[in-house]
Amino acid sequence: MEPTGVLILDKDSGMTSHDCVFKLRKLFQTKKVGHTGTLDPEVTGVLPICLGRATKLSRFLTDEGKRYAAEITIGTATMTEDAHGEIVETREVGPEAFTAADIDRVLETLTGKIEQIPPYFSAVKVNGKKLYEYARKGQTVERPRRIVEIHRLVRTTEPVMEDGVCRFRVDVECGKGTFIRTLAVQIGERLGYPAHMSDLRRTRSGSFEETAAVTLQQLADLETVEERMNHLIPLEEVIKRWPAMTIPANRERYIRNGGRLNDVSLEFELFTVYNEEGIPLALYRRLDGTTDATVEVMLTID
Repeated sequence: MEPTGVLILDKDSGMTSHDCVFKLRKLFQTKKVGHTGTLDPEVTGVLPICLGRATKLSRFLTDEGKRYAAEITIGTATMTEDAHGEIVETREVGPEAFTAADIDRVLETLTGKIEQIPPYFSAVKVNGKKLYEYARKGQTVERPRRIVEIHRLVRTTEPVMEDGVCRFRVDVECGKGTFIRTLAVQIGERLGYPAHMSDLRRTRSGSFEETAAVTLQQLADLETVEERMNHLIPLEEVIKRWPAMTIPANRERYIRNGGRLNDVSLEFELFTVYNEEGIPLALYRRLDGTTDATVEVMLTID
């Protein structure tokens, strides 16, 4: 039986998302494994992994919102905007530089829709090349500005000032495409200092919480693939997050063949089509600017 479902992985520091996929292919003895959006190697936390037929859901799960616990360091800026890059700017933060209330006011100004410029050391593509490819060659290129949405940004610890820098932790809930590294730099800019993100953990991806996550070591400690499969969220459970539509029996073959729905009027961007027996047949996405829907993923359950 092919392993199928979504695994909520608690990614370790020092591993790329691709490293995780490689190890899971071995642990589950299957080639059909895909992640739902990369986490930088030093970032830990929730990384949903799709296996088997659930890999067709990857692109949709990638687009969902995220939640992070981050540490911000004010006083030094790095080339990569995190703790692992070369320091490029330093300004000592004195004990009277700013208060906790000043920080909170800045965080409030960065809540909502904000503009970001992706960091050079990122996988964002410009002219067909990833930005980090330009950065490694010392080349500069105009980086695309993007609008991202910060749903929640609050300080969770008291600011600690020592050795000329100030550190504090924040809780961030954000939409897709947000760079927390860049957000740390923006916080520093509004406080009048260089800054970087010194630690990051993803605590939620979509509706997948860290409380349900399992580590690679925990999976490796299990003796059989069947035991590891107990940690997979079944496909039928995952697709319940989207609105449902039931079609009559005479249209089932049409749906299974990926036919377009032009006679429905739904407000939902994504919805799952079921047959009269309650079996999911396909995930549909509404065309932009219309009420029509076009099939994106087939979810036939045998």
